[in-house]
Amino acid sequence: MVNGRASPATELLVCVKCRRGCETREDDRRPGQALYDGIAARGLPDGVRLTPVDCLQNCDYGCTVALRGGDAKWTYVFANVDEVSHSGMILQGAAQYHATTDGIIPWRERPDHFKRNCVARIPPVTRPKEA
Repeated sequence: MVNGRASPATELLVCVKCRRGCETREDDRRPGQALYDGIAARGLPDGVRLTPVDCLQNCDYGCTVALRGGDAKWTYVFANVDEVSHSGMILQGAAQYHATTDGIIPWRERPDHFKRNCVARIPPVTRPKEA
């Protein structure tokens, strides 16, 4: 809930095809799939939905995730995510994102990784009216 109203679901998208620059045989689990599996195993915060995607087109910068949450929130894409050690940090950031009305986590409250590895910030579909 945000301001007494239910927030639209937050979607955490994880690129499951990411190879993180490594040559991987087709039958092996890729780093992106390992990240997805690690996040899924931890349990999701309330209001957050986990979605696998085949590619986020950020192949040169390691595992990549995106956060989006309805027409009124900014969407973010984050790179250089480590499939072994970053699952908890990603879930913390997803919970913080979900708690916002506009998708903007205050800078000082963001996980450090989010501050330094944001690949894109995409404006909301519905822009707030100017006063």
